[in-house]
Amino acid sequence: MANNNYIEENKIVIVGGGICGLATALALDKKGLESVVLERSDTVRTTGATILILSNGWRALDQLGVSTQLRQIANLITAYRDVSLDNGKQEEIPIMKEELRCLKRLDLVQTLADNLPRNTIRFGCHAVAVKLDSSTSQPIVQLHDGTSIKCKVVIGCDGVNSVVSDFIGLKATKSFSTCGVRGFTNYPSGHGFSNEFLRIRKKNLIFCRTPVNENRMYWFVGLPWTSCDLKDSSEPNIIKQATIKSIMDFPPDVIEIVKESDLDSLSLTNIRYRAPWDISLGNFRKGTVIVAGDAMHVMGPFLGQGGSAALEDAIVLARNLAKEMCSRGSERTGKQIMQVKIGAAMDRFVKERRMRLVKLSSQAYLIGMLLEPSSGRFTKLMIIIALVVFFRNSNGHAKYNCGHL
Repeated sequence: MANNNYIEENKIVIVGGGICGLATALALDKKGLESVVLERSDTVRTTGATILILSNGWRALDQLGVSTQLRQIANLITAYRDVSLDNGKQEEIPIMKEELRCLKRLDLVQTLADNLPRNTIRFGCHAVAVKLDSSTSQPIVQLHDGTSIKCKVVIGCDGVNSVVSDFIGLKATKSFSTCGVRGFTNYPSGHGFSNEFLRIRKKNLIFCRTPVNENRMYWFVGLPWTSCDLKDSSEPNIIKQATIKSIMDFPPDVIEIVKESDLDSLSLTNIRYRAPWDISLGNFRKGTVIVAGDAMHVMGPFLGQGGSAALEDAIVLARNLAKEMCSRGSERTGKQIMQVKIGAAMDRFVKERRMRLVKLSSQAYLIGMLLEPSSGRFTKLMIIIALVVFFRNSNGHAKYNCGHL
């Protein structure tokens, strides 16, 4: 692009080349709609070690046509085990009809990217703002180099710090006083653990592990941000040692997994979320600009549904947009009428997704509040009652089916 204010014409611009952005582009392509993905990094995004994909996410990947190759590189998890070190209770739930696998995040985004038409992704394109053309009301995406892109549709898949959500006017995300440490541990001779998802809880700490394959184990530790030595640290050795220190009361094999982890795989994040009440009441569209994925509904990792929910978004949004933009005679439809039609399609997307996202975010929020140091015994009792009453089947969220493209 030229280094002036030259404005390009594109039908659909997707801001953000993460899981949701690439999945949305692929879903649109399968419906016959061209799009361009603006990704600020110079390569496919590799942030985050792994991602859990539950059966609802695999249904979406089936629709995108990439599930078969991804299943070949990730073991099927056959059981879920929840252990409380505070009261000694242990619950094991066989996963009979549901599908759960742990994917290396890079494998997922690379597979999505490889299945897109050539030149769909524009690397090194950093979107800094969105505005509307004063005369046509068409959205304009402004880039860091001073150029702008005029388009019919903007889809913000740009994560927690979304410039698209700022344009729409969404309320700021909130933050748990919990940080998350993620990593891989590699076992050249095999780790020997069963194919189960294990969660261990003790007071305000949580440890999760699940195998990716026979030689690689993924783990996650959630611990209070204020009481750990990790704050403002990006040094892997400091992250590892502080994490080990925090889980010294956990079983020896848990401590060993963290001790033997690959330093290059370690990541530290402050856990952010969009409040369930904001998702229930929020307006996720302005004109023909809309958000999806984390930009729309970032939630704590306590359900493992962030990635799967984003894949659902991609299917539902593409399906609704295609009904209007691929209809007979759409090319001859006037700009203003088409804007109204696209806006109606976006409203249908929001209506279809809202209650699903409210339920997911509410369940994740309640579990996250159990880990908050500020939550007293009475508050935790109320949270547990709410979880039992409203989410009796704790893994029922995985049964959801977003439907066909």
